Amino acid sequence: MEQVFERPYMIAPSICDFDGRLSVPGAFSLFMDLATEHAERLGVGLSAMRAKNRFWLTVKTKIIFDERPAISEAVRLLTWPEKPGPLRFNRSYELWHDDRRVIAGRTEWAVLNTESGALAPSQDIFPENLNYVRGSALEEGFARVPDRFDGEPFAEYRVRPTDIDLGGHMNNAAYPRALFGAFSVQALREKPVRCVDLIFRAPCHEGDLLSFYKKEEDGRLDIRMSRGEETVLLGRIGF
Repeated sequence: MEQVFERPYMIAPSICDFDGRLSVPGAFSLFMDLATEHAERLGVGLSAMRAKNRFWLTVKTKIIFDERPAISEAVRLLTWPEKPGPLRFNRSYELWHDDRRVIAGRTEWAVLNTESGALAPSQDIFPENLNYVRGSALEEGFARVPDRFDGEPFAEYRVRPTDIDLGGHMNNAAYPRALFGAFSVQALREKPVRCVDLIFRAPCHEGDLLSFYKKEEDGRLDIRMSRGEETVLLGRIGF
């Protein structure tokens, strides 16, 4: 069974930004959709996992941008699961344009046993005949972001019905949309994003009021997203 899944793609307007290029939140959505498609092909998609009382949880995601392709440009997408550890799974992603890799990412996952509430061990998740011939797309590890910031929040966000997924909580792709929606077009143009880390700490639900805190230093911006005193997401944006 093939470890690597590849397919062509045309950059759609629905995931592009104000400059007509693949947006940062759009890249998160694109990679999530790609992972879902490959999981179905491997027999570990939503329905198959639900039948075993299992559910995929996203723990961390990192995406590095060398450039962002424009609307209607033809690209190649690749994704593959890396060899899992006892309780953690990593999946790599690449986006190629004109024979150059321009975006790369990595996501750390866990599998929840929905009956016991415990994390499920990895040995019985992927097919036994899956050959792990390729390692990670990224050499850089995930960022470590402090979970307490001084100062007042710079933005707030009320979780909308359109943010909610099949699991009844805020979809993973909705977090970067909410986060980058807190910045102006001018601010995003002045500091092009090179790298984004997101660390998911707690699920959010419809109606939750989220507060955003930030700390900028050494060419990066650390983000804390909280619900009251509880941290629900940590992020690091590199410029």
